[in-house]
Amino acid sequence: MWRRSLHALRLPTIALLFAAALAGCSGDDEPVYVEQPPEELYNEALGQLLAGSYERSAQGFDEVERQHPYSVWASRAQLMSAYAYYQGDKYDDAINSLDRFIQLNPGSRDIAYAYYLKAICYYERISDVGRDQKNTLDALENLEEVVRRFPDSRYARDSQLKIDLARDHLAGKHMEIGRYYQGQKEYLAAINRYQTVIRDYQTTTHVPEALHRLVESYMALGVYQEAEATAAVLGYNFPGSDWYLDSYALLTGEDLRPAEHKGSWISRVWGSVF
Repeated sequence: MWRRSLHALRLPTIALLFAAALAGCSGDDEPVYVEQPPEELYNEALGQLLAGSYERSAQGFDEVERQHPYSVWASRAQLMSAYAYYQGDKYDDAINSLDRFIQLNPGSRDIAYAYYLKAICYYERISDVGRDQKNTLDALENLEEVVRRFPDSRYARDSQLKIDLARDHLAGKHMEIGRYYQGQKEYLAAINRYQTVIRDYQTTTHVPEALHRLVESYMALGVYQEAEATAAVLGYNFPGSDWYLDSYALLTGEDLRPAEHKGSWISRVWGSVF
């Protein structure tokens, strides 16, 4: 579901600079590895890329670097190899090429693109909340690095949007686990997950439900003061939400009314709610 959110991921600048050199080059010939000039190898690989033969293209760009490691074409080929691997869904190979490019070419005009493409390689492998979220964490770390290193680049805004989506996804994972524990009547474990969402993911869409689930869990444990304080925060910040209406109904059924309790952890985390 995360695939190609920017399907128009542009070719790196270096590819566009040399696309004109493709005239007369065939992208269907088998590559010849002996004594080929770097520009010929490069253009053959670029032709394969434009034709959609991503694996052969990546191998061709790798061959440029192998045969001519000290030429100006080598650094260009590293980045183009990564792009070809990415287009072919060979994410780990793309990341390896990008790491090499970043290490060897820190001053390149395409360095921001390299960091961004690396982040995208993780981002597009984010799985649903029922599965392991390592790729989500890796995507978040790399997207934040793009924003931190290149705040004025054209990649920073898109990275920030994807950061928000990745954080929402991580919050959703905590909610899924919390609901499971709550269903098993393991309320302390559930409360821990819901508290994590409220403390660490306050700007995500999962906060209203997390607050309501806390009210439910506190009520189940008989911790009414915490239930009241949590409902107060929920009602103040999300007064029209169904989650607040559910919490209010639950509280009034127990002869309780939402009220602030300054000594509660929820008041300390959220700040004053009135």
